[in-house]
Amino acid sequence: MVDLCAATQEERLAPRPGDDLVRADVVMDRAFNLPAPPTTVWPWLVQLGKRRAGWYLPRAVERLVPPRRRALRRIEPSFLDHHVGDVIPDWGGADATFTLAAIDEPSVLLYTSRRGRTDVSWCLQLAPTSGGGTPGTRVHLRLRLGPVRRRRIAEVGGGLFDALTIAGLAAGLRERLSDVGGQ
Repeated sequence: MVDLCAATQEERLAPRPGDDLVRADVVMDRAFNLPAPPTTVWPWLVQLGKRRAGWYLPRAVERLVPPRRRALRRIEPSFLDHHVGDVIPDWGGADATFTLAAIDEPSVLLYTSRRGRTDVSWCLQLAPTSGGGTPGTRVHLRLRLGPVRRRRIAEVGGGLFDALTIAGLAAGLRERLSDVGGQ
């Protein structure tokens, strides 16, 4: 079975920034490794988002996406000026947005949102790794939702969608880091 960016049990149990912002009924933890240090990975994550750099997918998948909707394959300096309070449009509907709640370069991006009556927090946390002496990054993503009316649907259906999108993000980031030597 494919891993789909599963977080370890230790990662799922560890507290993360933003855990106190949403009394969650559903928590989704994903994690993956990248072959570059956090300072190199950081700008790629900062520029994520609709009407920004997009959502990174591997080239083979992006070929199925209209060219105007494909994600950037470079760092765009204008997207790196990111501050608490910035609102980023999201693909979850016309009015769906994320608001940057905290930023701690190069380790934490924390976003909040409200979808109907459900509060959302999304934490992206980077940690250095050194497998085989090569510097790398462990990226951990935690999505918290609450209150959730149909918990099982959110856990299973939402969990599958989350796993697939994060797997695409991980593959797209690895490809971009390789294409541009991480720069």
